[in-house]
Amino acid sequence: MTNNIRVERAIKNITQADLAELVSVSRQTINTIESNRYVPSTILALKIARVFGKPVEEVFILEEGD
Repeated sequence: MTNNIRVERAIKNITQADLAELVSVSRQTINTIESNRYVPSTILALKIARVFGKPVEEVFILEEGD
């Protein structure tokens, strides 16, 4: 799975720390998700998508083989 979190953050002009605060996780958690080293829970993915005002499928993309 890949994600567009970095792009969406740039569009909203928010930092990893800002996003982390909005969804109640650490900045390091956002960093590992952005780097595709950690797959968020469904609840966290939905919270992140809500911050960006997008459906979860537009923020997180399933790749072939997932």
